[in-house]
Amino acid sequence: MSYDSAATRARLLDAAYDEFVRVGLAGGRVDRIAAAASANKQAIYAYFGSKEALFDAVMADRLRVLADEAPLTADDLPGYAGALFDALVADPGLQRLSQWRMLEFDEPSEGEIQAHVAKATEIAERTGVSLTAATDAMMIALAAALAWNTTAVRIRNPLGGDPAQRQAEHRQAVVTAVAAMAQALLGD
Repeated sequence: MSYDSAATRARLLDAAYDEFVRVGLAGGRVDRIAAAASANKQAIYAYFGSKEALFDAVMADRLRVLADEAPLTADDLPGYAGALFDALVADPGLQRLSQWRMLEFDEPSEGEIQAHVAKATEIAERTGVSLTAATDAMMIALAAALAWNTTAVRIRNPLGGDPAQRQAEHRQAVVTAVAAMAQALLGD
């Protein structure tokens, strides 16, 4: 049986994702990651250099997945917010990973900065507003999409009705709110 380095790297990323979502960078242990990936600890250092670099690689990998699942359409910020909501509800671990990142790192990675600036630039160019206004619109759309996962179940569904119906209602509220915000800030 031959050694597949790409498969090992992918298993390490998946195992690290699970570990970092659960306990963050500080709580994450390379021995648990290696064991879950059926690899050795040396493979983590060989592929990524450090636990911090592994965290950054996991974050970059998951942001690429998210960008594929919820691509920005500068002409449709409400649709983007809805797609982002769907992706985050389907995989709340990504949101939790992002929250750990904000808690444990002083600065965003260059990849995160570039991704946000590129999206805001696309919106600014399409709408003719300043980069600052487009950045604000992106931040508000993102916050709306994130709200569901950061609100306790008993608060987001106070009447205790059908959870799927309540989730669909909230998704529509996100899209409607982002549409109103886009109209106000971007003239969309």
